[in-house]
Amino acid sequence: MDTRQLALKIRRHAVLMTHQGKSSHVASALSMADIVAVLYGQVLRKQPDDPRWPERDRFILSKGHAGAGVYAALAETGYFPVEWLQGHCAQGSPLCGHVSHLGIPGVELSTGSLGHGLSVGAGMAYAGKMDKKNFRVFVLLSDGECDEGSNWEAILFAAHHSLSNLIAIVDYNKIQSLGPVAETLALEPFAAKWLAFGWRVMEVDGHDHDRLAAALEIRPEPGTPPTCVIAHTVKGKGVSFMENTVLWHYRSPQGEEFEAALAELEDEKVA
Repeated sequence: MDTRQLALKIRRHAVLMTHQGKSSHVASALSMADIVAVLYGQVLRKQPDDPRWPERDRFILSKGHAGAGVYAALAETGYFPVEWLQGHCAQGSPLCGHVSHLGIPGVELSTGSLGHGLSVGAGMAYAGKMDKKNFRVFVLLSDGECDEGSNWEAILFAAHHSLSNLIAIVDYNKIQSLGPVAETLALEPFAAKWLAFGWRVMEVDGHDHDRLAAALEIRPEPGTPPTCVIAHTVKGKGVSFMENTVLWHYRSPQGEEFEAALAELEDEKVA
């Protein structure tokens, strides 16, 4: 699958879905679109026609507020009809704003209360290790979410148990709900913290599909440390007036802004 084309589709869907549902977090979905596209288009071992296949890789979107991006990826890779996306955030629709597993094929865990995804993912990875299963567990976190102490407990747990089947990915776009991450609660030296907690760490351009794939496809030997991939991204990537601004964390694209966003994504060149 062409992951760059998939990322473009995810971005277009995210703009359309948040417009139609008058919902938030479009910029959060845009920043992670390339990560999600590489996972669903190339990396994850999956069977969309059998979403509960026991040997599947598990993916948890811990930054559940960006659920539109994962719903779009699932639809585009065959888990459910693309037409379902039109009901995003509509009354009675299973596609609620924060990602939900209820009635949605391919979603492992309902998330959105930040700081829980990595803990659950570590538990899944530990269970897989105990049962001698070969699946991997990928957890995508936001950078602002790393303010949560529960994540650091999970980081300690995973390193202690040498969960080589666990991969944490941080969407490091440097902006959280109301301001820059560095001004809210500074994370740096970020990579050094993960290393000090006993993880294997890689830093990549979170919009470079080749580098993302190279980092995420590595399968460490059993008994080695878990992996953290720090993906440096741009909040609102793909829509010029949404990039690197806190405004679009909660704003819904409407009117001329909606039309302009779609036009930019229509014209985007895919390498």
